[in-house]
Formats: sequence, C-alpha cells, structure tokens
Amino acid sequence: MWRSLHVGRGLRIAGLVLLLVWSLGPIYWAVVSSFTLPTDLTVASLHLLPPHPTLIHYRNLLGAVSSFQGAVTQSVWPLFRRALLNSIATSLAATLLTVAIAAFGGYAFARMRFRGSDALFGLVIATLAIPAYTVMIPLYRLLIALRLVDTYIGITLIYVSAFLPLALWLMRSVYESMPRSLEEAAWLDGAGRLHTLLRVILPIASPGLIAAAILTFLNAWGQFMVPLVFSPTMQTKPLTVLIPEFVTKNYVDYGLMNAAGVLAILPPLLLVVFLNRYLVSGLMAGTGK
Repeated sequence: MWRSLHVGRGLRIAGLVLLLVWSLGPIYWAVVSSFTLPTDLTVASLHLLPPHPTLIHYRNLLGAVSSFQGAVTQSVWPLFRRALLNSIATSLAATLLTVAIAAFGGYAFARMRFRGSDALFGLVIATLAIPAYTVMIPLYRLLIALRLVDTYIGITLIYVSAFLPLALWLMRSVYESMPRSLEEAAWLDGAGRLHTLLRVILPIASPGLIAAAILTFLNAWGQFMVPLVFSPTMQTKPLTVLIPEFVTKNYVDYGLMNAAGVLAILPPLLLVVFLNRYLVSGLMAGTGK
C-alpha cells in the first residue's frame, strides 16, 4: 500500500514537472535568448544560460539606433512604441466595452425574463463555437463598407463581438448565484431596477466583472489573426503582428524578436499576478447558489 502511494505521488510530481516545463519552457527560452549574443544564438551547442550575457537586443529595441552584425540600422523603437500603444488602446477599449455590455446584458438574461430569452441567450453562446476564419471575409467586407478597416473602432468592435458571449455567460452565472432578496429589499426601500443594479448588485458582482475584464484583456492582447487582416498599417498594428515582421528577407534577428516578446508579455503577466485572486473568485462566483 505504501509503495503504491509513493508511486502515485511520484507520478503526480512528474506530471506537474512536465506541465511546468511545457508551459514555462518557451518563456524561459525567450528570456535566455533575449540576453544572448547573436553569435551565441546560432551555435550548434545548446546553452541553458547565456554564455556571454548582453543587453544588446534590448538596446537595439529601445535605443535611438539599432545594430546587426556590426552595421548600424534604423531604430525599431518608434515602431515598437506605436505597436505597444496600439495593443494597449485596442485591448483596453475592448475590455471596457465588453464588461459594460456584459454587466447589463447578463443581468437582463438572469433577472428580466421575456419570451425567447433562453433561446436568444443560447444563440449568443452558440457563437463561441463558430471558428473565427469562417466569418473573416464577411467581417472584412462589412468593415470596408463602413470604412472601419485599420481603425481602433473597427478592431474594438470585432474584439467585442468575439469576447462578449463568454463575458455574458460568466456574468449571467454570477447574477443567478446571488439571492433575489437583495434586490427585493432595495425595491421595498423605493429603489428602481437601474439604481438597484448600479448601487447594490454590481458592487457585490465585482469579482465576476474583474474576471470578465481579465479574460477579455488577455484574449484581446494575444490576438494575431484579426489584426493581421484588419490592421495592415502601423496606425493600428499591435505587437503580436509587429514582432514577426522582424524576420526579414536577408536575416532573422532572433535576439530582437525574443527581447520584444519578453517585453510584450509583461502587461498581461503583471495583470494576472496582481489580479489572480479576483480572477479565481470571479470564476467561482457562479458555481453555486
């Protein structure tokens, strides 16, 4: 019996180690590569630590000028800065709009029963099963007609349409887990439905709102296919599209790409680290009544 327990524990530990290596290995390798000299990146032998640590890739990325193989080239910092601002702008706009709609829409589906409400909610949730590439051409034609291609508004609206069903599902579950006595008490005191939602329900549902905001921001920040099609210029191009463009016809600047990737993961990483407890509590808020 003790032997089987030790074997089971060993398998669990091995599985956990394998999961950590699988999940964190690429991030670790990106960090190591960002501090490795270009000559060391192309050698055949594998190094788990930089043989000669350097900040040259970060200087090339953030400096006034860049260099590659001893030749001075045009700085990529203006492009990186613009793409960073684009990522922040579109992700924040999509997050705020999605959470605002989900806060009211989820309450309507949870409390305001009307004919066809369940069917309508089911149709909204069913859109989660639609692959993004199947609607890419219709969306592109629609945005061309509305003159919203390569605009913040157009990108934000696409993100909202993609991430709103999940946020609605989450907020509806949160509202349904809350006792109706809270609203009834507010109504007895003379509060209207809107006042009750804003002053009583939303403060209690804040973990769910934060969870929806985190999920929306992370999904918007990591988007690649949508901005690749709808953001052809630096006017709205995000980091996820800019970084692969460091691969040119004549060479691949692996160190610069990894340095840019490390900086690109910092905002979502900090968001998850500091708001992780809100994400967990928000996701668990609708698990029971």
